[in-house]
Amino acid sequence: NWAKSIGGLPALIARSEASLAAVKKWIGTTPFFCFLAQDPATISNTSITLSITDKWFIGLNDKEKAVTTSQLIKRLEDEGVALDVASYRDAPSGIRIWTGPTVETSDVVALLPWLDWAYGEIAETGAFA
Repeated sequence: NWAKSIGGLPALIARSEASLAAVKKWIGTTPFFCFLAQDPATISNTSITLSITDKWFIGLNDKEKAVTTSQLIKRLEDEGVALDVASYRDAPSGIRIWTGPTVETSDVVALLPWLDWAYGEIAETGAFA
């Protein structure tokens, strides 16, 4: 009923696309994150996956990347701004943001500065050490 009340499938798709557009805009301003999907046609508008692209992070081995990413995610969880944002178990270390139509774009926009903050905390401390 809720989906019908907001305009049905076209409105649901538009909500997810708006969240993806917000993340794309943010990606354009941050030098430290990119979409995991290299082909723009394969970027999901409901489960956005991000990779850390900073040189120091890329130079880590897989275990160090996993530890570092989990510590970044823990900071977000400890602040109460994001839950369950780790990449899927078999995916490369990164961030996964649910942006389905039940998520408000304003909430996605509010999360993005927290990603910058958490990244800054990790980069400053060298969390994997």
